[in-house]
Amino acid sequence: MKNLINQQNNIPHWFSQLLDLRLPLNNKQTFDLNDICLCLDNGVLRATTVMSENQKQTEQVFGFKWHQMDSFESQASQEMIQKWSNERYIEAVKWFPLQDQPYTVLDAGCGAAFTGLQYFRPILDRIRYIGADISDAVDVAKARLQEAGADAAFMQCDLTRLPLPHCSIDAIFSEGVLHHTDSTRGAILSLAPLLKSGGLFMFYVYRRKGPIREFTDDFIRDKMQSMTPEEGWRAMESITRLGKLLGELDIEINIPERIEFLDIDAGQINLQRFFYWHILKCFYRSEYSLDEMNHINFDWFAPKNAFRQSPEEVRVWCREAGLDILHENVQEAGITIVARKG
Repeated sequence: MKNLINQQNNIPHWFSQLLDLRLPLNNKQTFDLNDICLCLDNGVLRATTVMSENQKQTEQVFGFKWHQMDSFESQASQEMIQKWSNERYIEAVKWFPLQDQPYTVLDAGCGAAFTGLQYFRPILDRIRYIGADISDAVDVAKARLQEAGADAAFMQCDLTRLPLPHCSIDAIFSEGVLHHTDSTRGAILSLAPLLKSGGLFMFYVYRRKGPIREFTDDFIRDKMQSMTPEEGWRAMESITRLGKLLGELDIEINIPERIEFLDIDAGQINLQRFFYWHILKCFYRSEYSLDEMNHINFDWFAPKNAFRQSPEEVRVWCREAGLDILHENVQEAGITIVARKG
């Protein structure tokens, strides 16, 4: 009795087959799948299971952020994220050459599919896209992928409890998300079993910064926990304006020698970038609007779960998950990995 889902619910045939859905589903009807209670709502499978308090806060913060569409949909924003993702992951065409059958790709923590859509846009005709997010940002992602003509399905679920069969996914893409779960290591170990043998796990996680920046990050993040997302967005604007002011000064300073205590290297650096890397995340990009810059700062400070890790830790976690690292890009901001499941 497979695939008896009402067509108006807008779930692709291949997705119902992947999940082995056996019941005809009405909108908002609950059902169990792989020990997860779900309901179908507006063409999205949504988990009704209880999540941790930290993940509830994550759901609220990112649901709010990704509905601020004016803060990330400009041409400048989309061109920047495509360039940055290609630089770190290498162009998708290398990892996903043309073949007879489409690749099944899970965008784990898709948000509004901001990075996922830009990265995979050149090969949308080669993939079946599954967008999964803990927040209702999946509704924004669904609209954007439909507009792009992608073959896509969506779930609103905790990434560590997805109702997908093991060994069913060709590639997992998770850009800047795993550190927002209750455990970065736990998220990697939970997602890796979903991959087929030889499947790719592509992810980016935050890297630990110097002591002043780490202190400031935690201090501001703690302050924001008592605010609603709307209040936090407005409060963040003062930091964003500071970054804009520093950026527009366009001043270069020279650090004469390495400061070991503060993990600050010697050399010439722009004053705004010095603040950004060593004192306070106050993003600046001349072609961005204030809202676009505020979006990036809010993304950093608002979620309670925002773990930072070292490259060494990430390598150990990949080994634990049975993943062989094919490509690694370590920058001051974070760690990008492309790994293959053995």
